[in-house]
Amino acid sequence: MGSHTIIAINREYGSNGRIVGLEVARKLGIPSHGDDIVGLASQYSGIDEDFFKKIDERPTDSFLFMLANNAFTIGSSIGAYQSSLSSDMLFTKQSEVIRKFAEDGDCVILGRCGNYILRDEPGLISVFITADDEFKIKTVMEREEVDRREAIKRVRTMNRRRANYYGYYSGREWGACKTYDFMVNTGKLGIETAVDVICNYVEIVKSRRGQMEERGND
Repeated sequence: MGSHTIIAINREYGSNGRIVGLEVARKLGIPSHGDDIVGLASQYSGIDEDFFKKIDERPTDSFLFMLANNAFTIGSSIGAYQSSLSSDMLFTKQSEVIRKFAEDGDCVILGRCGNYILRDEPGLISVFITADDEFKIKTVMEREEVDRREAIKRVRTMNRRRANYYGYYSGREWGACKTYDFMVNTGKLGIETAVDVICNYVEIVKSRRGQMEERGND
């Protein structure tokens, strides 16, 4: 697996990070994986896909998460415990799917703690896509046809959910520079330039890796 290049992209809601990830994969001629990860995790576990989608990237439903935040009560014990099993099972199965994709060849992994799950892989390139708040709000307003107030709510809710999910399973800070190889601001660069920057970075890393392998064989 060491020779494979895996580009793991985490992105803020409203940053157009998903579009960037798909375009990076297209430009490099490699597959991208995001929504299909849940479907395959469902097949592997035998649990209904629609149910998995409801708990996807929702760590706050977890029994252990509730205990850690003093939110657990006797009345919520059964439901919280069942959600914990389901959420943790989904993460386990998704991890298996993501590792399988990485074994199969070069690819782009969108979200779902991909950079953490594959953290020990030498071919991993970890990217975080961000944007300023106003850009994210306008993006959501246009994309989802909602007013400004609703767009602000969705941006805050989704990014808080993603940060909690990532932090819960990885123990790392979701949007921190030190968590990634580099960060790209789509609000400043735009989608096309952001794609070019990431692809150029990938080619530089692959070239340097090849040079180091050649030196090792001297």
